[in-house]
Amino acid sequence: MYKILLVEDEELIRKGLAYMINWSELDCCICGEASDGEEGLKLIEQHHPDIVICDIRMPVMDGLAMLEHFAGHHTFEAVIISGYSDFEYAKKAIRLGVKDYITKPVDFDELRFCIRRLTAQRKERKMNEFYVNQARVNLLENQILHVSHIEHLADSDKYAKELLKIIRNNYDKKINLYEISSQMGVSSSWLNGKLKAITGYTFNSYLNRYRITKAIELLCLDNLLIYEVADKTGFYDYKYFIKVFKKYIGCTPAKFVKEQRQTMMSPPALPDSSP
Repeated sequence: MYKILLVEDEELIRKGLAYMINWSELDCCICGEASDGEEGLKLIEQHHPDIVICDIRMPVMDGLAMLEHFAGHHTFEAVIISGYSDFEYAKKAIRLGVKDYITKPVDFDELRFCIRRLTAQRKERKMNEFYVNQARVNLLENQILHVSHIEHLADSDKYAKELLKIIRNNYDKKINLYEISSQMGVSSSWLNGKLKAITGYTFNSYLNRYRITKAIELLCLDNLLIYEVADKTGFYDYKYFIKVFKKYIGCTPAKFVKEQRQTMMSPPALPDSSP
């Protein structure tokens, strides 16, 4: 559901907005109510609403001053409800990114139409962001490790093919080449050389690269903490995970997540991709 925050000093109007509309029918819920802009600021930072409906003239801090506080970096849609149809207010509201300007007394059909339009836009934007994110993930993974190409090369040798299969199935666990080579009945140095000759990667290089591709997927698509991502991808030493991630991606996981959540920028430049 989309979260709606109401910021209106007149309690009768605020309660009317809260209870005169069936918000669940619009796939929405009221996440909070504020009687002035200062209180609205706190609730926006606390609840991260999808849509903020606010009056202009309020005590302590007016609606436009509240919205101006978030100018240029807000993630919500803003709708102004006011008894003042002054053109100057409307112009300033537009500059602050307000999506609609509804005059009092509120026409609830107009407000419903406005909310449906805004939620539809947010849904479409989230879908677009998802596809852009997925494309970005695929691009980064391809830059780090040409998985399909390498697996095609490995098909020519049963040892290399089996080794890559073991990595794919066990990358999230503690695995080492010595134990794997013992199971295969060959020496670890011979198996490592075989993999390097066929794919261009040593065992440790391929394992780390493969783990980082999985870490990217989790950081982009799941709501996990960075240390949880490290643990889920086989990096039980958090500091080592940071070091390896920075080597292949060119930045720390925290910076990657921050950039990922911004305006879908192009992938960060990768350092030298030699094994």
